[in-house]
Amino acid sequence: MKGLSILFVMVLSLMMSVGWAEVPRSPSPESASVYIIEPVDGATVTSPVTVKFGLKGMGVAPAGTDRANTGHHHLLINGDGLPDMNKPMGTEVTHFGGGQTEAEIELPAGQHTLQLIMGDMLHVPHNPPVVSEVITITVE
Repeated sequence: MKGLSILFVMVLSLMMSVGWAEVPRSPSPESASVYIIEPVDGATVTSPVTVKFGLKGMGVAPAGTDRANTGHHHLLINGDGLPDMNKPMGTEVTHFGGGQTEAEIELPAGQHTLQLIMGDMLHVPHNPPVVSEVITITVE
């Protein structure tokens, strides 16, 4: 299985490096939603920040898993808008391709925004996109 994961990452890296124009987007249930459980919007926290991911109407599956109505989390930190919804997400997001539902994130002191985006087996946002609200936190 580890060899398959390494191969998948290599193929995805190649796709992103050659600028693969557009890939088919996996459908998502219209009722699906992703959200940040913790920290809450407006929270003051210390680093590392524990971020807990919530998901309704879909399942979580590792990257490379071809299963309907599933995906994995991507965290946009201090984003300047959403990534291109028709391409695999790249370095503009933090990938949780192992199917993680929480993470510890090192952030410097100051104000930060966080937003979750679900990606399919190839890190492409679903159609329609499953995206959380943006929250703002302050790290002391």
